[in-house]
Amino acid sequence: MEICRLRAVRVCGQEFSQETILRIRELIHRKPGISRGALSREVCEWLEWRTKKGKLKQVNCRVALLRLQEQGEIELPAAKPFPGRRKRSCEAGSKKKSRKPWEGKLEQLEPIKLIAVGSADSRASREWNEMMNRYHYLGAGPLCGAQMRYLVHSENYGYLGGLAFSAAAWRLESRDEWIGWADPARRENLNRVVANSRFLIAPHVKVANLASHVLGLAVRRIRSDWMDRYGEDPVLIETFVETQRYRGTCYRAANWIEVGETKGRGRQDRQNRQDVPVKKVLLYALDPQAREVLRRCQEAGSPAPERAQGAEPGDWAEEEFGGAQLGDQRLNQRLMTIARDFYANPQAQIPEACQSRAKTKAAYRFFEHPSTAMNVLLEPHYQATAQRIAKEKIVLSVQDTTSLNYSAHPLTNGLGPIGSRQDGAIGLIVHDTIALTVEGTPLGLMDVQCWARDRHSFGKHHQRKQKPIEKKESYKWLKSYQAAAEAQGQCPDTTIVSVGDREADIYELFQLALKDPHGPKLLVRAEQNRLLADGQGHLWPFIEKQPLAGSYVLEMARRHNRGARTAQLEVRFAPVQLNPPQGKSHLKPLPLWAVLAQEIDPPEGVQAIGWMLLTTCAVSNFEQAMERVSWYMRRWWIEVYHRTLKSGCKIEERQLGSACVIEACLAIDMVVAWRIFHLAKLGRETPDVPCTVFFDEAAWKALHAYVTKNPVPPSEPPTLKTAMHWVGMLGGYQGRKGDGDPGTQTLWRGMQHLDDLKEMWLFMAKNYAPQLFSPPVSRAPT
Repeated sequence: MEICRLRAVRVCGQEFSQETILRIRELIHRKPGISRGALSREVCEWLEWRTKKGKLKQVNCRVALLRLQEQGEIELPAAKPFPGRRKRSCEAGSKKKSRKPWEGKLEQLEPIKLIAVGSADSRASREWNEMMNRYHYLGAGPLCGAQMRYLVHSENYGYLGGLAFSAAAWRLESRDEWIGWADPARRENLNRVVANSRFLIAPHVKVANLASHVLGLAVRRIRSDWMDRYGEDPVLIETFVETQRYRGTCYRAANWIEVGETKGRGRQDRQNRQDVPVKKVLLYALDPQAREVLRRCQEAGSPAPERAQGAEPGDWAEEEFGGAQLGDQRLNQRLMTIARDFYANPQAQIPEACQSRAKTKAAYRFFEHPSTAMNVLLEPHYQATAQRIAKEKIVLSVQDTTSLNYSAHPLTNGLGPIGSRQDGAIGLIVHDTIALTVEGTPLGLMDVQCWARDRHSFGKHHQRKQKPIEKKESYKWLKSYQAAAEAQGQCPDTTIVSVGDREADIYELFQLALKDPHGPKLLVRAEQNRLLADGQGHLWPFIEKQPLAGSYVLEMARRHNRGARTAQLEVRFAPVQLNPPQGKSHLKPLPLWAVLAQEIDPPEGVQAIGWMLLTTCAVSNFEQAMERVSWYMRRWWIEVYHRTLKSGCKIEERQLGSACVIEACLAIDMVVAWRIFHLAKLGRETPDVPCTVFFDEAAWKALHAYVTKNPVPPSEPPTLKTAMHWVGMLGGYQGRKGDGDPGTQTLWRGMQHLDDLKEMWLFMAKNYAPQLFSPPVSRAPT
């Protein structure tokens, strides 16, 4: 009967099976004098319960054993008394040191650094404990779970204060709502959240901006320090500010965000007495994709939720944003309303685009909401993009970086330098990935990374070789490739090729692409004349010696101030073995293919084209080599997209209070810009399809009535190319011989006018001419 009562129990993230519980009972029965510490070591060994650094999780196991005893599953041996730490014999060491008051400017204290506190018996630990016990209302501890402690030190003064980071709260409503994770994801990823459990600037030190400066130092190093000590990579920090004592001004100045309040319950308040003060909850994301990372769950194993099967989207906004999971249906509806407003008037500022005071206030509240982070808003668009990718045989995943200049709005929080000077232009860096067909039609965004560079790290470019790739800004290329790999997993019948310019010539990126033979292919324009293995010499001379595979006449379109022209290219290719760079001899040589396309006899005064391409795609003949060159030529379209985004959406003119708010607005702007860009390309690639593939009934009939001055629509809708030219005429396109097709900016302006025409046509048709509507078609004919 006793055995039947046993069941599998999950405690502290660990599963205790019936067999394990029985084994613990047998050990306690066999060794009645065993200490709880020795018991926890035994259990950790059985379960292989270790940290990522390989250490036994004895503290977690002790807590789990106590929980099992509370549930009546086991009976632990009596706890042995703890003798305590030996007190220092030197009486002077226990006396409180007198502190000299300091009041002045922050610059007078610099350089300020954080000193990591080591063992409990170290001098730094004694200093930290003494300071916290003397000045902090919570004292020195004990701290909960894994922990890092720091002393704040100035060379010109001495110790200024201290900080501590420890394990996060198991449940915290406002934090959990901000993240948007389910219980399985919380159980799996809670170890990637840390709590700032102590923060002290000594009361006799009165320096403006010191507290926020120290917080900035702490968040810049806690991630790597925590990784070094525990092998876990934290992406989010939480903290609590007791409202009766403090206002939390320094946290807000350091770009922490307030997400709510506690319920007045402590960690051990299981009876819900709520007998502790209510505190504000503030969060700081160490990773721009913190929420997305924390919501992932191998235990759940389920993809992002999609629209219900059989439910057709009402319009493009519902198709791209209808699957958003913002935790509140009202937020989902507001997202689609803002997208429609921005699309109808993309060059307008937010108040003008929203067209009413109430909608404008709602839009600003939406962007400031903690649940509307950029990646959360873009997730349904990523899924819609994946569905379009699945219909293609080959898709190019083109990635590139651009900067957004907000120097005209210097009071915006969270911006960083974007130029070559620390005191120069400020703004945000955006690295995005767009999916293109081999003809160049954009299918949608696959990944967007947005961040502000750290002012304090500016000018340290010379230290880059000492950093691992994960700590460098160039890691953006690997993250984009990983996004392409996720799409490849969803679209196994499509070949996805990740394409990058010379900045993507990174050895670790090639290494990543070669790991999985079923993953995306990689195509990068080489920048470095790398040393090859097997005595091949260097890359450029080796490929230039290869026999000529063939020549090709390239029609080059007009770009900027450069006119259209033709270029004759000579093409050579060969398999190569790249040697690892200096300082990375532990890496293995990589087998790739190289394709060189060089222009011969360029016009006078014009720089000749020369593209050295490295790829994981096999190249065995001239046709395959030219196909790789044509893929690289499509990379240009992401630059056109960036120009459309900046000139069409006027995103650099958005006047918003912080970088996080800008990112939320940018997520919608980027999808709107893609849609206009998609329309322009679709009309050129498939001009003869009916315009109904893009325009709804009211839009194309209103357009026809306005342009032809005939209210009666034709029996068949016009072609997409005709409709595009009509829209271009609304935006100023004259359609003269030799003008070509209307450009993206002209289409921007035309779409704004078309939206007004559509609303007027709908009003007139509904009230005065309902016969203009097409008869309804049964979806289930009998």
